[in-house]
Amino acid sequence: MLKYTTGDMAKLCGVSVRTVQYYDSRGILVPSELSEGGRRLYSEEDLKRMKVICFLRELDLPINTISRLLVEEHPENVIDLFLEQQETLLRKEINDRETQLDKLGQLRREVKTAEHFSVETIGDIAYVIENKKKLKRVHGIMLGVGIPLEVIEWITFFHGLYTGIWWPFLLGLCVVIGGAVWLSAYYYRSVEYICPRCHTVFKPRFKEMLFANHTPSARKLTCVHCGQKGFCVETYRKEET
Repeated sequence: MLKYTTGDMAKLCGVSVRTVQYYDSRGILVPSELSEGGRRLYSEEDLKRMKVICFLRELDLPINTISRLLVEEHPENVIDLFLEQQETLLRKEINDRETQLDKLGQLRREVKTAEHFSVETIGDIAYVIENKKKLKRVHGIMLGVGIPLEVIEWITFFHGLYTGIWWPFLLGLCVVIGGAVWLSAYYYRSVEYICPRCHTVFKPRFKEMLFANHTPSARKLTCVHCGQKGFCVETYRKEET
């Protein structure tokens, strides 16, 4: 019957000798016998067990979980539970890593487009990234309300144009104006801006914000703190506590 030394086991399973010794110390891979000189000797069954352990470790199962699994009389009853738990942990880790990659990508893009870059600029970018999802939701709500209002306006207008009956258009116009007022107020309540000069987050006057020249992510405003006028980055306004 073939016998394998610690070195043989390590080579056949693609791990270090210290790993084999560690599994022995944890009691999950005890050698079948010891030689007269005290060397650990492993059997074919030990080798199969070692390969199972290595496979489960590749799935990142903890040593304690593997140890419990190996001593189970009916491992088929618990393996699915262990694997399900591990899958949940790995998916969470993947999601966390993807979030980190997304933030890194956003940071790189913002750094490239920053007009005057400084350490404070990183803080501004981090603030914007942190609130980006909430700001996106604000824009989504505005589109979700704004598009139906636009549809109402045009449908009632053409209806009046072709039928000569204009009261539906007037009624629709009242709805559109009311919706536009609500949208403007909602938008103003939901956003604030970061000054590129003093890096202060501020709230501009409603009229200035409404009529300011703007891009999809910034508006040309006057900072209420330092008086600098320029394009200020738009971000979601946090709830005041």
